[in-house]
Amino acid sequence: MKQLTFIRIALLFIIFFPVSLLAQKVTLSGYLRDTATGESLISATVYIKEADQGGTSNNYGFYSVSVPPGIYTVIFSYVGYSQLIEKIDLTKDKTFNAELHSNTNLKEVQVTAARKDENVKNSEMGTVTLSLERIKTLPVLFGEVDILKTLTLLPGVQSAGEGNSGFYVRGGGPDQNLVLLDDAVVYNPGHLFGFFSIFNSDAIKDVTLIKGGAPANYGGRLSSVVDISMKDGNMKEYHAEGGIGLIASRLTLEGPIKKNKGSFIVSGRRTYIDVLARPFSAKLKNSGYYFYDANLKANYKLGKNDRLYLSGYMGLDKFDYQNPTGTFKADIPWGNKTATLRWNHQFSSKLFVNTTLVYNDYNFASSFSQNLFAIKIASGIQDYNAKTDFDYYTAFNHHFKAGVAYTHHTFIPNQVSGQVDTVKLNPDNAFIKYAHEAGAYILDDFDPAKWWKVNIGIRYSWFEQIGPYTGYTLDANGNPTDSTKYKAGQPVKAYGGWEPRFNMRFSLNDNSSIKTSISKTYQYIHLVSDNGTMLPTDVWVPSTSIVQPEIAWQYSAGYFRNFLDNVVETSVEVYYKNMQNQIQYKDGYVPNSLQDPQLSYVYGTGTSYGSEFFINKTKGKFTGWIGYTLSWTNQQFALLNNGNVFPAKYDRRNDLSVVGTYELNKKWTFGSVFVYGSGNAITLPTAFYFIDNNLEEQFGKINSYRLPAYHRLDISATLTPQHTKPHKWQGSWTFSVYNVYDRHNPYFLYADVEGNAQTGIKVTVYEVYILPIIPSITYNFKF
Repeated sequence: MKQLTFIRIALLFIIFFPVSLLAQKVTLSGYLRDTATGESLISATVYIKEADQGGTSNNYGFYSVSVPPGIYTVIFSYVGYSQLIEKIDLTKDKTFNAELHSNTNLKEVQVTAARKDENVKNSEMGTVTLSLERIKTLPVLFGEVDILKTLTLLPGVQSAGEGNSGFYVRGGGPDQNLVLLDDAVVYNPGHLFGFFSIFNSDAIKDVTLIKGGAPANYGGRLSSVVDISMKDGNMKEYHAEGGIGLIASRLTLEGPIKKNKGSFIVSGRRTYIDVLARPFSAKLKNSGYYFYDANLKANYKLGKNDRLYLSGYMGLDKFDYQNPTGTFKADIPWGNKTATLRWNHQFSSKLFVNTTLVYNDYNFASSFSQNLFAIKIASGIQDYNAKTDFDYYTAFNHHFKAGVAYTHHTFIPNQVSGQVDTVKLNPDNAFIKYAHEAGAYILDDFDPAKWWKVNIGIRYSWFEQIGPYTGYTLDANGNPTDSTKYKAGQPVKAYGGWEPRFNMRFSLNDNSSIKTSISKTYQYIHLVSDNGTMLPTDVWVPSTSIVQPEIAWQYSAGYFRNFLDNVVETSVEVYYKNMQNQIQYKDGYVPNSLQDPQLSYVYGTGTSYGSEFFINKTKGKFTGWIGYTLSWTNQQFALLNNGNVFPAKYDRRNDLSVVGTYELNKKWTFGSVFVYGSGNAITLPTAFYFIDNNLEEQFGKINSYRLPAYHRLDISATLTPQHTKPHKWQGSWTFSVYNVYDRHNPYFLYADVEGNAQTGIKVTVYEVYILPIIPSITYNFKF
């Protein structure tokens, strides 16, 4: 028995930690950047031909590959850039910083920013990286390019609703998506009540979506990760770009702080409907709606091995109204603020470290006043975060990542203040909650064999609510029975757990592979919503002695196959996800800012499973993809629907997206998008009756009805004038039509009841739609 155990340990050691120490190796390392701007290239590929080995650059463009001593042909490549091929003598460790030329004539639509067969060769499942240039060629609503709306065109990702930038991933709610902007969590990514995302495409460099099997360096959400990186700024020349659309304009400035040492980028966007409308209407003189956002980033090389980054975002939506007499006023602002400070240090050719400090603040407020009465309701969440991440590349091409992170949370539920005549109402802040959140992880990305690639990791996450706080004990019906007061900083309730992550790829041949993934995730903060989207009125709440963390296990497998020398990529993925401690409001919930919100929740479980089909043409004049998802998402709550299973609001059986781009010539490029989806599940009243002359309504089973199927066609044309002589000014016109055939997709249904107990009643159900056919035009420029 002991001998058998020894053999097993020895085999594992040989597989996972090769012991061929006698074979001396040397390391090639450095950075990959854009030759024109100095921007780092994320996930660019380094391939050493004679050794048949390679690697990819990290989020800061750093790479490291080890091979036996020799002279090698090294190929550096990145989608949208010309390859750089170098003959390098590697008799000892060598540093080589590669600069690649952007190839503007290369019209690849590839959604994985790596070598051309990376979708088959890597171990990642459900991961796509979108090109911003590709996104800008697609039809858009009101002329505003929207990153998050583009994500909903991918299989497994569903739109939260007509015109909404919220999204669901593999049966998870909108709060189960971890949205990061330069490592800062974005709690509400929507402008205009969710119609647009807060991300200005001119300031964004890279967008990566992970639908399942996220590596161990990500945590805190059950469904997906959207990791967005801002541009660093041009390190060589000063440039500007922007655009003028129907409802908003934007401008971006970038350039070197010191050439090849540091750079900056400043980007801003603002709507101007309020400015244009007010001169033409006296009623709008003191009323209106607008949003703006601003991005700022600067970086500087402190030396050969050190670099500092400082980035920030500030965005605000504001709606205000004042009646003509000035007796009634409403002011409703909401917005995000983030700030990120990062320090990169390269200890050696194999060890790279990044330390990050993050501040973010999301807040919502609504103020109303009439004569001598005034009331204000405010909510939000504020974080302070610190983390350190290590990248270590061993001599045998194991890429280890490890790190630790800590966050201090402050949760502000609806806080009411006001004034009636001379009497003021001030909250005692009893419902504000504080918490610590921390995590530590380690993962290894390596190839046990040429046909076998593994990404395996483990994460431990921990969450603790602290005082000041008044805690409750609940009876069997969920009602509070008594309370306990906790002092500031005093522990209230702690949770924690291990989160294993496992991804594998088995190559069948050069063009096809099979991948599998298993992952466990914890989510300690929650957005409890009646509507299932992400409106600014929704409130984030932490795990407490009553509210437990959400937990999910996800299992997935897929077959990946490329055709025609990687011109066409195809994949089929299947998944199953089990979710615990799902949260919803009780039946008959009525918002009450004078009661702790956690007393109004019920808890249950959820399951989601389905299959995703993807065909992507990456080269040629015509490019595009077809994505189709067949899925089921169900929930079960002991205190809802008589304890029976019911479909989630975002259970959508069929979801289809067809995306195409055609480059007619250098002047004209055409794009189109067609989407089709089963209608969302809804709950409707099934009967109306009178009791003591009071009209009552009886509802059917939860989500037992569905809205009509959703479908829409959008088209666009981009005109880029060509100059016979070199011009510093480059401009283009984008013409687009949203909802070409004017489909009346219902936004919601409502029942109109007429009559009384004596005459009887008549019930009419109406569909409300909000977005008809909408043409738009945008002028974009660079100089």
